[in-house]
Amino acid sequence: MDSSQSKRPRLEIKKGSKVNWSNKLADKVQSLKPSGIREFFDIVASRPDYISLGVGEPDFVSPNPIINRATDALKDGYTHYTGNQGMLELREEISKYLKSEYSLCYDPNNEIIITVGVSQGIDLALRSVTNPDDEIMYFTPSYVSYEPMIQLSGGKPVNLKTRAEDNFVPRLADMQEKHSPSLKSLLINYPSNPTGGSFAENDLKQISKFCIDNNLLVISDEIYAELSYDTKHIPLATVNGMKERTLLLGGFSKSFAMTGWRIAYACGPADWIQSILKIHQYSMLCAPTLSQLAALEALEKCTNQKDEMKRSYKKRRDYIVERFNQIGLECKLPSGAFYAFPSIQATGLKSMEFAKRLIAEENVAVVPGTTFGEVGEGFIRCSYATSLSEITEALNRIERFVQKLL
Repeated sequence: MDSSQSKRPRLEIKKGSKVNWSNKLADKVQSLKPSGIREFFDIVASRPDYISLGVGEPDFVSPNPIINRATDALKDGYTHYTGNQGMLELREEISKYLKSEYSLCYDPNNEIIITVGVSQGIDLALRSVTNPDDEIMYFTPSYVSYEPMIQLSGGKPVNLKTRAEDNFVPRLADMQEKHSPSLKSLLINYPSNPTGGSFAENDLKQISKFCIDNNLLVISDEIYAELSYDTKHIPLATVNGMKERTLLLGGFSKSFAMTGWRIAYACGPADWIQSILKIHQYSMLCAPTLSQLAALEALEKCTNQKDEMKRSYKKRRDYIVERFNQIGLECKLPSGAFYAFPSIQATGLKSMEFAKRLIAEENVAVVPGTTFGEVGEGFIRCSYATSLSEITEALNRIERFVQKLL
């Protein structure tokens, strides 16, 4: 043995040493609140055979042509990366679709990027424009991830609380009151999760005036655009002066029943898309190849199936709203998405108490309105993206529960 090796000190490894995670994890992550939806459904999961009106996911399976395109692609060897921005063919088809549907023109070469769901699109959008302490305004009740995603981007969330008497449409005066020099952008969603409400043309003009007057950017989550039932959806980017400051987020999860494929897109000014692309290429590289091919098939060959699913949602919407009102829980007719947001104030119960007692006594799961912000108190969110027979049975049980309270 080499004499130098024999003199080398032995490395002592301490056994049983523990990491003090309290000072190792990022402060901004530790301060995040758990998702209210997941927290509630951890309780629900212990209940066998419950009926759920809680999960915001289509009960339909992706149309067969989409599945077949993906399985054929696997057999043909499509198991490699695409370009960071996504397949040009898919971007071209999205460009054609937006022009045909809304007369919106986006250059597929530099104004469209394919993302891993709209959730990633929101994350990329926020990180691409947010400097430390920039303020980002959003409206509540809102989807549960908006505030945490703003915080993770380094921004400061500005919660503008809307009112039930306004159908949860923000007032221009309230927006102006919340404005500060640090406000940089607005994050909006319509048709809305959780209320199912949307913005009429005049509402969009009010929002646009606020943004143009204050030189704000807008991240517009329009994932439910294709599920607008009574009037045609109006993208914010079509309003005069807004296209150059708006990032339009859309996707395939809801309208084509493709939640598990995790495929969506972002459209906007070339400079903004380029900034998003920089983050995307380092953090994700590209959206899944099979999902991109499936999305291409959806746009090219599955519009009839999409429309059939939409008709089914509309039928369920009309039924669930009518039943809630008959039961004595006031419920406005939602413009889009697949959520009803009935008031439970007549029962005298708080939202969380109502939801917990309903699952305990009748085995029906709904989401407490407070999950989506303080202004959701007195409401519950009920998804009608489940079969009409399940909805009917759930409402029979809710009626029985409410009759004991009124």
